[in-house]
Amino acid sequence: MKNRVASRNIFVVLAYRIILIMVLFSFCRIGFFLFNFKMFPGVSFNQLITLMKGGLTFDISAVVYINILFIFLSILPFDFRYKDIYQSVLKYIFFITNGIAIAMNGMDFVYYRFIDKRATADVFKTFEHETNLVKLFFRFLYDYWPATLFTLLLWFLMVYLYNKVKTERPESKNKVAYHTVNILMIPVVIALVIGAARGGYKHSTRPITISNAARYVENPRDVAIVLNTPFSFFRTFDKKALVKYEFFDNDKLTRLYNPHYAPSNTKPFTPDNVVIIILESFAREYVGSLNTGLDGGKYKGYTPFIDSLISVGLTFDVSIANGKKSIDAMPSILASVPSLETPYTISHYANNKINGLPELLKRKGYYSAFFHGAPNGSMGFDSFAKMAGFDDYFGLNQYPDKTDFDGIWGVWDEPFFKFFASKLNSFKQPFLTTIFSVSSHHPFKVPEKYTGRFKKGPAPIVEVVGYSDFALHEFFNEIESSPWFNNTLFVITADHTNELIHKEFQNNFGSYSVPIIFYKPGSDLRGMKNRIAEQIDIMPTVLSYLNYDEEYIAFGSNLLDDSGESFAFNTSGSTYHLYMKDHILEMTDNKPIGLYNYKKDIFLENNLIGKDPDLQLQMEEKLKAIIQTYNSRLIDNNMIIRKK
Repeated sequence: MKNRVASRNIFVVLAYRIILIMVLFSFCRIGFFLFNFKMFPGVSFNQLITLMKGGLTFDISAVVYINILFIFLSILPFDFRYKDIYQSVLKYIFFITNGIAIAMNGMDFVYYRFIDKRATADVFKTFEHETNLVKLFFRFLYDYWPATLFTLLLWFLMVYLYNKVKTERPESKNKVAYHTVNILMIPVVIALVIGAARGGYKHSTRPITISNAARYVENPRDVAIVLNTPFSFFRTFDKKALVKYEFFDNDKLTRLYNPHYAPSNTKPFTPDNVVIIILESFAREYVGSLNTGLDGGKYKGYTPFIDSLISVGLTFDVSIANGKKSIDAMPSILASVPSLETPYTISHYANNKINGLPELLKRKGYYSAFFHGAPNGSMGFDSFAKMAGFDDYFGLNQYPDKTDFDGIWGVWDEPFFKFFASKLNSFKQPFLTTIFSVSSHHPFKVPEKYTGRFKKGPAPIVEVVGYSDFALHEFFNEIESSPWFNNTLFVITADHTNELIHKEFQNNFGSYSVPIIFYKPGSDLRGMKNRIAEQIDIMPTVLSYLNYDEEYIAFGSNLLDDSGESFAFNTSGSTYHLYMKDHILEMTDNKPIGLYNYKKDIFLENNLIGKDPDLQLQMEEKLKAIIQTYNSRLIDNNMIIRKK
């Protein structure tokens, strides 16, 4: 076996092993692309090659960080490094560190489908309160066995190919020359490591970041192919604070975007009850009445009850989520605070003072409660509910019948919605309540007694969407005769999208499209309004409907006020999106990289950057004003109206 290796010099072997991991990372990139092929429509073979080449820069950076200890111990200029015991220690350091890195890439084969970007360090925060991680881990390994098998294959290749080459001390007649060369090689290796980690040697080159991946893509969506997951973790693990930009002076900034609401109501405050329903993973795509043109007009969707509710409620022709994770939705919907780049609840500014909807309505005598059927502490919802001003929190701990627990996430939606209804009937008016459903979660199972009842489709989630829609129907049947029902404003939305079925939704417009519905029995809140809505618009819209008369801060817009331009915004990693005037502007490092007409160009294939300078400038200024305002208010903890 040894005779097959031409050279066993330790530096040659070190280079071989680093190249080995680089090759395995490239295999991971290919696997990532193939596993999520339908989420990257239109990527040609030549484009894939370009993306693969671009990815090498990020791979070598991640690989040297992962192997920094292995490299250091390998280049120590002492002969004991050739001893069998020493080499065994090095081998297991290599296997463990690189095995974890490969597994991280394999994990993202699946996780990318849920968050639409490479996993970053905030994934630890996302799941830190979960009490069922072991069960979830093994369930994911089983359900997504192709990704598991692929990772195991790469582990096997790593071990097999590592052992094909062994180090051996070269024979040298001149010991001085031998040791001199070994000592001189140390700064050479260090220089190579520094250059690889930084992404280059130029003085102007700062350490590469996630945003640098955009330079290798034609469509910003494809940066996920260029990146690798360990790199994304390293670059976000100790994320720097927000940058305080000064794109505009205060006067122009206020004209472009102003989150300070100072109502001048002439009508008295109306103390209607408010019930906000957040449905887990309910993409707009699943709702038939919001997609009448799909499948040649034959599409029916999977939510018959929500369809009926839309027929007597108010909705919008464009409705956008402000994030891709459940922890993004909570502050967006209940405090009009979006998550830009980093989820607000796990950012440096999570302890800022905010004026959440419960806290604002408490000033008007409202009682408030938040309901989530998962174990208390899940996703940190209970903590944010308290921060937003909710009086009470009802989770699995407060639910009376633990046999209704689904075994993984929480109480099945149907019984928990009934529990919610019974609690509402006991509350003193006026009240503000929110319920966050759980059943439309992986592993996408319905209660055994409902097996075969709900329509299935090309994605496993749609059957559970049908079940949750049924649970919502049962809830409304339960409460429609309650004395408080006709005096209640209902808001129905989703936290984020999930697996997308139609090509029309597999882009940076469709993948953020969620339903936003307002329903008040017997009111004039009806029809499909021709404007853009986003989750952070819910709070100011509710307050406007109630004729709230106090000042507050909200990053969203009042959807009942048509005097200004409607718009929405969010981020995917470090790429910012602005939706306005039937277009989406994509911007990275404060520079526009994509402009698409999402109504005429439904697949976002025709990049209009530079083709409509007036529109591009208008949207760029709007987005920069949003970024400047958001960053400065979070940095300065200026998110409430402070009494003078």
